[in-house]
Amino acid sequence: MSASDSTIQPAALGWPGRAWRPYALALPALILLIAVIGYPLLTIVLRSLSEPEWGVQNYAWFFGAPVNLTVLRRTFTISAWVTLVCVVSAYPYAYLMTAVGPRVRLMLVLCVLIPFWVSGVVRTLSWVILLQDSGVINSLLRAAGFSGVKLIRTQTGVVIGMAQVLLPFMILPLYSVMKGIDLRLMRAARSLGASPFRAFFTVYLPLSLPGVYAGAIIVFILALGFYITPALLGGPRSTMLSTLVQTQVLSLLQWGRGGAMGVVLLVATFLLLALAAPVMRSRHREAGRR
Repeated sequence: MSASDSTIQPAALGWPGRAWRPYALALPALILLIAVIGYPLLTIVLRSLSEPEWGVQNYAWFFGAPVNLTVLRRTFTISAWVTLVCVVSAYPYAYLMTAVGPRVRLMLVLCVLIPFWVSGVVRTLSWVILLQDSGVINSLLRAAGFSGVKLIRTQTGVVIGMAQVLLPFMILPLYSVMKGIDLRLMRAARSLGASPFRAFFTVYLPLSLPGVYAGAIIVFILALGFYITPALLGGPRSTMLSTLVQTQVLSLLQWGRGGAMGVVLLVATFLLLALAAPVMRSRHREAGRR
């Protein structure tokens, strides 16, 4: 028997070999995700079905109370407005980051990252000072001869504060896509007779849509779970579902009802993303063909 015949090949014996090494490297992260996300989520689902007794009475209570459905609808509405404000504000900023030189781009990136170095509570309290009836914004309006506007304890104030906090999560995905777009395509479209607006809407905008979709999904999902900003800037008419969950769990000790609220919000989010996914894929394929 030759040496080659006596050598045991792991692949012949069905051993994992090199093909499984990437999965082995991802195993610690998978275990961490299961520990910090999977187990708590499973606990919430079980408590929503088992407290105070086994059944679906907590879900029946949620859908039977009109105020809960109103707050759920308001949560999605505020999150949609925040996403829209972030898209409109972040798109020109991200485009500017791709058009300027390296030094200016570095300054723009620092302006995006600086908010991450400040606590969310501090930023929200800063907005309280700016938006209150005697705050900076209303003082400037009155000095300019205009009447003051009600911004604090309103949905408008909540949208402004949440958009400022979530704006970096919109800018960074947009910039990562825009920096890969060849600006010579715009010049080529202009040389073929297209106006600047037509060249932008037919060439540049479709190519940047993947960044828009990615950033919009991140911002929308993060906005659904906001608690501190709506609690400090909003009022009774701008209450979001996270506030009701906090009330049920920490104030009333109704873990079953609080868990049911969380599960309903999670399922509603998944359903909305499932409905939006085919549209985003089709638009992405159209952009790729263009």
